[in-house]
Amino acid sequence: MVVQLCPDSNGLDLSDACVRTSLSAIIPAAFVFVLCLFSVIPVPAFARQLTNAIKSPFRAFLPLREAEALVVQAEKPDDIVVDNAVPLWRTVLLSFVALVQALVWTAVGAYSLITGNHHLWTAIAPLLIAATWIYASCKPVFWAKPTIHYDLFTLFVLHLVLAIVMLGGTLYEHEIFGVPLPSRLSFFGLVANLLAVLLVLAVVGNMPFELPSNYVKKEDIYVKYSPEEYVTMWEWITFSWVYPLITRGSNMTMNEDDVWALSLNQQSRPVFIRFSNILRSSLLRRLWAANSLDLILDFCLTFVSVVFNYASPFFLKRILDAIGDPTPENRSQAYIYAFLAFLCTLLKAQADVQHLWFGRRAATRMRVELMAAIYDKALKRQDYSGIVDKDKAKEAADKKAGIKAGENPNADDPKAGADVGKIVNLMAVDANRIANMVSGAYFIYGGPFEIIIATTFLYNILGWSAFAGFIVLVAGWPLNSYVAKRSVRIQKGVSTSRDKRMAVLNELIGAVKFIKFFAWEDRWIQRAMDARGVEMEWIVKARINSVLFSIIWTLAPILLSLISFLTFVHQGNELTVGIAFTSIALFSMIRQPLGIIPAWIVQILQTGVALKRIETYLGEDEVSDQVSSIKKSRAPHTTEEDDNLAIENGYFKWNEVPEKPEENSKSNGKNKATNKKHSPTSSSDEADTAVDTESIRSTPEDHKFELKDISVRFPEGELSVITGPTASGKTALLMALLGELTTVSGKLTIPKNTSKIDENGLMHAISYAAQSPWLRHQSIKDNIIFGQPFDEERYNDVVECCALRPDLDILEDGDDTEIGARGVSLSGGQKARVALARAVYARTKYVLLDDPLSAVDSHTARFLYERLFRGPLMANRTVILVTHHVELVLPGTYYVVRMLDGRIDAQGTVKDLRAEGILDNIAQDSAAEVKAEEPVAATEAPIEALEDGADADKPVEAKKKPRKLIKDEHRETGGVKWSIYNAYLKASSYWTWSILGFLIVCTQLLGVTEKLWVQAWGEAYGNDTAPALFIMTSSVFTENEVLMSGYTPSHDYQQYGNSYFYVTSSSFLSFPLPDVYEHPLFYVGVYALIGFTGATISILATATQYTGALKASRSIFRQLLTGVVRATMRWHDITPAGRMLNRFGKDIETIDSNLASSLSAVNSSLATFAAAIITVVFFFPIFLLPAAFIGFFYYILAIGYLKTGRDLRRMESNSRSPIFSGFGELLEGIVTVRAFSAEQRFLDDLHSKIDVTTKMWYNFWMTNRWLLLNFDTLGGLAVLTTTLLALSGLVKAGIAGLCITSAMTFTMSVYWACRFWTALELDLNSVERVVEYLDLPQEPPATIESSRPPAYWPSSSTKDGLIVVEDLVIKYAPELPPVLHNVSFTINAKERIGLLGRTGSGKSTLAMSILRFVDPISGRILIDGIDISTIGVHDLRSRLTFIPQDATLFSGTLRDNLDPFSEHEDNECLDVLHRVQMINDSAYQSQRTSRAPSRTSTPDDAASSAASTAVADVDTKTTITLDTQVSAGGTNFSQGQRQLIAMARALLRRSSIIVLDEATSSIDFETDAKIQATIREEFTESLLLTVAHRLRTVIDYDRLIVLDKGEVAEFDTPLKLIQKEDGIFRMMCLKSGTFAELEAAAKAKAERDVAEAGA
Repeated sequence: MVVQLCPDSNGLDLSDACVRTSLSAIIPAAFVFVLCLFSVIPVPAFARQLTNAIKSPFRAFLPLREAEALVVQAEKPDDIVVDNAVPLWRTVLLSFVALVQALVWTAVGAYSLITGNHHLWTAIAPLLIAATWIYASCKPVFWAKPTIHYDLFTLFVLHLVLAIVMLGGTLYEHEIFGVPLPSRLSFFGLVANLLAVLLVLAVVGNMPFELPSNYVKKEDIYVKYSPEEYVTMWEWITFSWVYPLITRGSNMTMNEDDVWALSLNQQSRPVFIRFSNILRSSLLRRLWAANSLDLILDFCLTFVSVVFNYASPFFLKRILDAIGDPTPENRSQAYIYAFLAFLCTLLKAQADVQHLWFGRRAATRMRVELMAAIYDKALKRQDYSGIVDKDKAKEAADKKAGIKAGENPNADDPKAGADVGKIVNLMAVDANRIANMVSGAYFIYGGPFEIIIATTFLYNILGWSAFAGFIVLVAGWPLNSYVAKRSVRIQKGVSTSRDKRMAVLNELIGAVKFIKFFAWEDRWIQRAMDARGVEMEWIVKARINSVLFSIIWTLAPILLSLISFLTFVHQGNELTVGIAFTSIALFSMIRQPLGIIPAWIVQILQTGVALKRIETYLGEDEVSDQVSSIKKSRAPHTTEEDDNLAIENGYFKWNEVPEKPEENSKSNGKNKATNKKHSPTSSSDEADTAVDTESIRSTPEDHKFELKDISVRFPEGELSVITGPTASGKTALLMALLGELTTVSGKLTIPKNTSKIDENGLMHAISYAAQSPWLRHQSIKDNIIFGQPFDEERYNDVVECCALRPDLDILEDGDDTEIGARGVSLSGGQKARVALARAVYARTKYVLLDDPLSAVDSHTARFLYERLFRGPLMANRTVILVTHHVELVLPGTYYVVRMLDGRIDAQGTVKDLRAEGILDNIAQDSAAEVKAEEPVAATEAPIEALEDGADADKPVEAKKKPRKLIKDEHRETGGVKWSIYNAYLKASSYWTWSILGFLIVCTQLLGVTEKLWVQAWGEAYGNDTAPALFIMTSSVFTENEVLMSGYTPSHDYQQYGNSYFYVTSSSFLSFPLPDVYEHPLFYVGVYALIGFTGATISILATATQYTGALKASRSIFRQLLTGVVRATMRWHDITPAGRMLNRFGKDIETIDSNLASSLSAVNSSLATFAAAIITVVFFFPIFLLPAAFIGFFYYILAIGYLKTGRDLRRMESNSRSPIFSGFGELLEGIVTVRAFSAEQRFLDDLHSKIDVTTKMWYNFWMTNRWLLLNFDTLGGLAVLTTTLLALSGLVKAGIAGLCITSAMTFTMSVYWACRFWTALELDLNSVERVVEYLDLPQEPPATIESSRPPAYWPSSSTKDGLIVVEDLVIKYAPELPPVLHNVSFTINAKERIGLLGRTGSGKSTLAMSILRFVDPISGRILIDGIDISTIGVHDLRSRLTFIPQDATLFSGTLRDNLDPFSEHEDNECLDVLHRVQMINDSAYQSQRTSRAPSRTSTPDDAASSAASTAVADVDTKTTITLDTQVSAGGTNFSQGQRQLIAMARALLRRSSIIVLDEATSSIDFETDAKIQATIREEFTESLLLTVAHRLRTVIDYDRLIVLDKGEVAEFDTPLKLIQKEDGIFRMMCLKSGTFAELEAAAKAKAERDVAEAGA
């Protein structure tokens, strides 16, 4: 077109005035025309759907205003007000300048038309320009807005470029061709035009993107709120809005509040709300729908960046040609090219920053979306705790039956039913992996594009022979795809083994107290190390795989160029130096993208695995809408609601992981646990294994509890009691009422509508107290209030009625005392009462209580009944109480349900049942009740009440700040200390690093050799060669973020090395070389040899680095594990599990995967830097002046970035912990959270935690972008300076090229050294956090070789006291008050001693100090004559047995739980199970015979015996065998059963001293009586010390110790104590309401003793 308008010129010849004018008119006019066209013409109806489909990926996912509305949750979006006033001066200025421009250009056009002495077109062009200015003057007036006009900005940029072209072209013509300048007026017009454009551009560029609404204070923008949304165009282009953060970071150590919040459209809550409304067929599509705009922009800008990247070498080649042939025209062109090259560098930097920003925003959002979705799912999914891992069960069964597990290719495929460890991993590792993949996705599309460009050039040089080399790639492809496939399988293996290791650690850390009680630390450390061993095997496989990858991709480019050259020469072409160098440079250009693509293929495949895992998890079964308040609030509202809590014909079972359908078809799902692929029996050994596998196979299947034929409707506003023997399904019934069981059939109504309130001010909702109380890591007060509005009067009543007042008075900080994770700092009774108080405090109509009375002592139980259950707090509320204390609560009970074996045995109102005579069976003995109603208890004010009266008069002291139990997580400040580097180097062995250092030096030397050889080759051609060639390799890849995540093929040291080849001619070889024309392949061969050597070295380096890394991983993990397990109990109490798991999870993963590559990257980039400096000093000393100047700026920028980035990364690590510990806590208490309908509150809490950690992560990347932009600009400046120096003639033409390239290398290496150094410091942050855990306060040594107790110690035959306590004083921590004061007593062998006292009087502490969990401040404990502080804790604890309050079981079989070290025979294990009533007689007999050594019994025996037992006594305990699988924490057994198993453990150990800590609290009275009998009969040879809550437990013991406020108040026989006037024990007995019974029992005991003594 231009050619037709300007007839006698070339279309793009800018030295022609006509061409310049035409372009200046056509381009802006076309732009304005398109704008008008699109804004005027409406889309026709038929095309609307299509245009919408095309537009949808380009829509902003979450505009700022919408995000604000979601955050403020304003019902009416009108609440958000934005001041849209437009400054008048701006409108006036813009339209005035544009109007003047329009008038002037119109005048110019009109003048040309009238005078008519020019071509017609020269008159029309100015009129077109005027038209664009008219548009520019109307826009700010008629479409005024205070934010930026993108169309005007673009138009003015076009005008600016064209104004420079017009003015510059005129001057160029004048200077070079001597064309006279135009008239003064025209020249002045051109200059004025340029200035006017600059002015309007500056004004438009200073308009902000968005204005803050009334929700955001303007002065808070750079402080509290991110300025990102509110910056102007110029601030955005220069990224200067990040600078305030960097200044802050360089001047001080930053804290959380010093970092501004994320902009609203990236915050977790609005992003998640929008994301959850997107429905697509797969998770991948949902993520695309939510982030398409960012990804598309990232994609497009990457291409722009690649184009500019190739433009600068293009200009540099032109500059060098010009230097080689210095004519004035060439020279001035060279200057223009120099500035154009600089401009290209700037534009490339700009494109990079923008595309990386869009990519990073998408990554940030995805991470947030996935984390929130995982958490949200956890709130809605079925509770799978207590599920036995079927695979484990099957493995165990196979192992037992002697079957080898086949290698199953799908073994590690993602499965449903994730446990806590796995879910935390999904959040920590998988979500992160997907986000990293997205932020680095530009490699995937940039790579092929680079390869296409380079290949096109190659074809131009070598013709078809260029493609011959690609045969290598085709041949190598199968190998490559094999390695890639293998890497995916390995990745799954690594993930699964990491999950398993985390599951073991989770269990270990959760039950660490218990493991210490039994001195099992070594066994557990071994167990964790075994899991770690499996993981390490996978990691080693992964490392070997990456070495294979690096071999393939280091050799490929070398072979590629070799084969191409051979073909080229073979065809008879002449391989000149020009051809050789150009193609070598191009081949090395391809090398990088080729090397990175496979690494990214693996990356994509691994991300696919992660995505699949998350998708599987998000697809798991959820609870129904009536259970989950979140689902209910999102579901459409239904009006019909049944207000009763009821079940009709219900049939329920515990939740199970759904099986894959293929396995169900086999025998109707009977044997789901065995997989049909491996049939567990083969003909030859059928006789041996039949019974075994049969019994094992049925195990996981049969030990399943079901509730059948349940129909129950609880009367409104009354107290209903559920009772029944241990394991009869009481808890299961509550769970069914809460909707936490799978409903097989029947109808369940759950009234949950927190917005509906009845006449008594109670919400139609549920509150619940679980049997094992779930408490959060907060103060006691926060636990009780649990997010409900605070009402002081009600709160005090609740504390009073739940008998917590005396406990709070004892605690120094009262109700502000912080409770550790899982309630560690409270005793069992206190935990139960806090959970009870939480259920009572919530104003709910329905209160479900699971056995709260069993954990408290008898008089507290009576107090709770009188004050709470019959008091005003429970009035008008439907209370459903599970309890064994039927006789205590019967008088106030209205309705009773008795459970037996998962069925309702009897139910009805108390009146009806009494009339039918069933009640007497239920409340075994009515006499006791009658007594309970005697006025004894009523006349005696409870002790607590009296104490309170006394305290009431004391004036309230000024409240001091409560002591924090859990310290805030420690965060290092300043640089990473040398000791940390040293710790890592030492762990990975110094040898590794010295070898690596040597190899890096070799790599650099090879680089120099390569250059010199190329030079010799050039000289062999003599001086008649083409002018020196200069080509630069790719560097889109050098912006290699992936290096940050440790994914690069780390061989490619050249990638941040010298990416430029330059040939000069000065000989360095003294001996003659063969003729280059005859033997061109000789030169190629030597070149290839150098390449191969380089490849070998880099592969060696990779291998060395991996060996070191593995060594470090192994030793660091072991140290960390041992340190944590052997840490003191106190440390475990005050350290949240999440914090430990974070060390074991993310930090160990960093050490495993990234650290070594970060370290070696730093080494090699420093080496390159050194090499670059040496080259510069040698060839081009004058460059040192600008280099020093530029270096100074580099230094300032780098320091600011380092300091800020370090703080941000450290805070990110620390702010990640609370997410995971809170998440773990939530998963444990999900049932409670759902029962209280508190899910939304937890979700909101999570949103704020995610925002904190994300703002650190995101702002860290923003500082990185800022650094990149500044460094690129400085780099461009350095090259510009050098080029100008070269052009000015200060440098000989011969070495100009070398100078320019070395300047480039210098700037690149500085950038990379800085980037890698930061990356390294950040990775070392993980080492820092782990090292911090290597010197924890440790327990006393496990064994002290010099003083080991004798084998028989402690001996039951000792005559003097077996346990002697002398003046014991105990504190939990130096700053806390003593818990026990001067306690002294002596206990003899075989005695049975009861420890009594009010909750918090120090009973448990005393028991713990005998096991040496707390060392005394003064005084000592002697056991059988040995002071326990002089022997090792392992020796002490392994000889005693402690049965704690909350019995913990571990995953594995029941046998593993009883006898983890396999020290006993099967029969002994069965024997103890039988003795503690876990299995009944017939089952015991049948199992004994089936386990006789011959092992030949038929399945029928078991079946028949089972049949007979079913008749003999109605009991489901037949199904429990030693091979029954136990889930983590033993959650598939009821709490009573867990306690029985703990008793069995103690029986098996046969210690001379047994300490029981309220161990019989959650068992029904009947089982309890059996156990007490067992204890009486079985433990006769042992000294038994029982911390008791039930008076009837200890009333027939030999002596009782009564503690009060940490001192021994009474110590005598039960009879003497019960008769002692005003004695504490007597008071307790009176209050219990069963005084007569207790007194009778004590007398009977005394008489028995007398009789025995007489005998």
